Amino acid sequence: MNIAIVGVGLIGGSVAITLKQKLAATKIIGVDKNESNLKKALQMGLIDEGASLEEAVDRCEVIFLTIPVDSILSLLPALLDRIANQVIIDMGSTKERIMKAIADHPKRGRVVAAHPMAGTEYSGPEAATTDLFKGKMMVYVDATNSDEDAFEIMDSITEQLEMHTTFMNAYEHDVHTAYVSHISHITSFALALTVLEKEKSQGRIFELAGSGFESTVRLAKSSPDMWTPIFKQNRENVLEVLQEHIKQLQNVHEVLTNEDYDAFYKLIKKSNKIQRILK
Repeated sequence: MNIAIVGVGLIGGSVAITLKQKLAATKIIGVDKNESNLKKALQMGLIDEGASLEEAVDRCEVIFLTIPVDSILSLLPALLDRIANQVIIDMGSTKERIMKAIADHPKRGRVVAAHPMAGTEYSGPEAATTDLFKGKMMVYVDATNSDEDAFEIMDSITEQLEMHTTFMNAYEHDVHTAYVSHISHITSFALALTVLEKEKSQGRIFELAGSGFESTVRLAKSSPDMWTPIFKQNRENVLEVLQEHIKQLQNVHEVLTNEDYDAFYKLIKKSNKIQRILK
């Protein structure tokens, strides 16, 4: 089975190298508009060869879309027009707008919408790793709209990636990712901006930065090319969770302003309940 990876960055590169290691593909063909990324992927052995999108689609049975979600939104309908019976795997981080764009397409069943809940703050092929997906969750979105054989092909690949699976509709997916993923990135971006602003007048501030700061702000190193389209496509859900986040920050600000440390203690104690989710 020949597999095309459209977008040989962190996610696409990690899919490629893991499947190569598992001998799960006859050939892996990379496609990327960034020629430098394509050359690096070849040099690193993530892919067997590079090709144009048209050539890769014609030669491959499975096509992974691991590109920014705005690119998936514009590319996917045209790809469906071109394919015969190939399987297209949409691995974008938002789903509702993408699924609506292809809802009435006669070849809609050849698309499997899947979101691997895995990643790092790094981007590009050099960030790819064979253990990125191991033990993580693969979310299948609107799976009943995919043809049975297409889904089975993707599910066998998910097994090769050693991932757990869950199922959601597109609306549920976008709401949940806004709360557990997208807001984390916004918070990290905002904290980085806050500290960078303070650095202008307190140049030695980063001398005190330890593991706590590093773990909180590491997501601020994430690619704006990837995350701006995510926030654009999931705008309403992100605004909803951001409003609640601001409310909680205002609450913390109020109790600290009033020197109500008993209330502050209770807020921290209440927040500790997150241990039920993050063990």
